[in-house]
Amino acid sequence: MSTIAENIAKVGVRIREAAQASRRDCASIGLLAVSKTKPAAAVREAFAAGIQDFGENYLQESLDKQIELSDLPLTWHFIGPIQSNKTKAIAEHFAWVHSVDRLKIAERLSAQRPAHLPALNICLQVNVSGEASKSGCSPNELAALAQAVTQLPNLRLRGLMTIPEPTDDPGEQRAAFARLRDLQQGLNLGLDTLSMGMSHDLAAAIAEGATWVRIGTALFGARDYSKN
Repeated sequence: MSTIAENIAKVGVRIREAAQASRRDCASIGLLAVSKTKPAAAVREAFAAGIQDFGENYLQESLDKQIELSDLPLTWHFIGPIQSNKTKAIAEHFAWVHSVDRLKIAERLSAQRPAHLPALNICLQVNVSGEASKSGCSPNELAALAQAVTQLPNLRLRGLMTIPEPTDDPGEQRAAFARLRDLQQGLNLGLDTLSMGMSHDLAAAIAEGATWVRIGTALFGARDYSKN
C-alpha cells in the first residue's frame, strides 16, 4: 500500500508535468491537501512529507484536529458549504475560506474575525456548471458580490473557487475552468487566486490557471463518510 508521503510525491510529479505542459512555473501552483474525514495522524504524516496547507469541509472535525495538531505550523483552509451559525468559529480558526457564495456570509466572517488576526483570505465560490445541487453564486451574481466583499474590513478577497460538474472529458474539464478564469479576469480586481482542480482533473485546472489544486483522494485514499 502506498504511503501518504509516496502519494504526495506522485501528485507532485503530476503537478510538475502539468505545469511544464502549460509552460507555467510550478511554484505558482499550491497543493492544498483535503484532509476531511481523515485522522490527525494522516495530517501529521502529510506535514512530515512537506505539506503545510490543509483543506477541511466539516467544522467540528477540523477544530478537533486543529487542537490535536497545534504543535505544527499548519495553514487551515475551510472549503465546504458555510452555514450562518458556523461563521464565528470559521473566522476565528482558519486562514483561508474558499467557499463564500453570498454576502451575508462574508459580512459575518468580517465582523467575527478577531482583531489580532490578519485579514481572512477569501475565495468566492462560483457555480460555473449551473448544477442545482452545487453551492456557489451564479456567474451573473459574481461582480456585485465581489465588489461588496472588497469593501469589508477584515477580509482579503484573493480570487475564485469552483467545483464543476464531474466529467472525464479533458476538453469539458478545461472549458469549465477557463470560464472561471475568464470570470476572474473580467472583474478587474487584481485577484491572484484560482482554487480549482481535484484529484481527477488537476491537469486541466493547471492548464487553465489554477493556483490552488485541492487534492484529497490521491493523497489520502478513499474517504470514510461514516465518520461524519
